[in-house]
Amino acid sequence: MARAVLLAVALAVSLGAAAQAPRGERGQPHWASLTAEQQEILAPLKEEWPRFTATEKQRWLGVAKRYPKMTPRGKERVQKRMEKWARLTPEQREQARENYRRLAKERAARRAELRERWAEYLALPPEERAKLAPPPGRPPSQRPRKNEK
Repeated sequence: MARAVLLAVALAVSLGAAAQAPRGERGQPHWASLTAEQQEILAPLKEEWPRFTATEKQRWLGVAKRYPKMTPRGKERVQKRMEKWARLTPEQREQARENYRRLAKERAARRAELRERWAEYLALPPEERAKLAPPPGRPPSQRPRKNEK
């Protein structure tokens, strides 16, 4: 599960909507046309660069553009994710994209469910809401969770 989440995060950072680009469409820019700074930042992807679609390349260039403003920790994280992405086979990348799409749908469904439950709560009469409120004097951070008692 952790690997699937890591792959999904790597995908989110890198490709986003690029998964929808036709796979046969390879395009500009070529590696040689990148600036020295872009080449340095995107170095883990050098071998794979010719196989990326134009959309994928633009996504990675967006990462390179944001890179100088990142914290050292953020830069390290991006570099590690690029290295892992570059080592994936095309099948593994497609699986990562699929995992990302699935997780995005699940998150959207969960948000919709929570909005619906909140609306139901707000529709309750005040006395019913009062019954559901936490005991007075107990901060929210100290309330027991569902599985705790």
